[in-house]
Amino acid sequence: MTYSILSMDADTGAIAGATAADCLGAGGWVLRGSARGGISASQGTSPSCIWGEEVLTEMARGHNAAEAVDIVTGRDCGKSWRQLAALDSSGGTGAFTGNDMTDFKGALRFRNGVASGDLLPDPMMLEAMVNAFIAAEGPLPCRLIAGLEAVSAQGGDAPVSAALLVMERDRAPLSLRIDFAEAPLAELRALLERAGRAPYRDWARQAPCPADPERHPGSAMDSLTRDETAPERASDPG
Repeated sequence: MTYSILSMDADTGAIAGATAADCLGAGGWVLRGSARGGISASQGTSPSCIWGEEVLTEMARGHNAAEAVDIVTGRDCGKSWRQLAALDSSGGTGAFTGNDMTDFKGALRFRNGVASGDLLPDPMMLEAMVNAFIAAEGPLPCRLIAGLEAVSAQGGDAPVSAALLVMERDRAPLSLRIDFAEAPLAELRALLERAGRAPYRDWARQAPCPADPERHPGSAMDSLTRDETAPERASDPG
């Protein structure tokens, strides 16, 4: 059982995705992102990481998410065993689900986002994920995790891995993965909270980003909020 949700924050332009699975390493298998293209979730009985990369390339070439998904899936003779969802930088979505995958499988589009899953014991799980995401408060990454948690609460095989990918114009990408754990969603949420605190938070603000590809400590420090964590900001986050 694998389930994912991709969305864009219309206010900030941030795009992000989250996924969970009952197998090892969901993040490495499922999520791909590009500042120029968008974000993708590739999963299924025989998931294609190639799909995840190719759909980003097509979106970077100017195709919207729906067009990009059609192009990538249309040329694969093994597509009936795979699933792909994509979100472009404008909030457009595309999705494909192969017929040979085990039920329940499918995708649910919503405003500025798309949810997808396979091997789900209940077709209402996708709706539960989207509703929980929409109802949740806080930053986009927190709301995505809330969506995953809603699926887990519905039953079925418990996830053992989970991941989050966030891309913003003024920040370096954030890629967090729990590759194997008894409670991967709780650990993913805890890791996200840690990433929002010093020293990692302030160190990451020095890294290049789409809005400032040449950013460095000397240029970034003036934009940081000066507080008691200042001596830590130029240190390595590890």
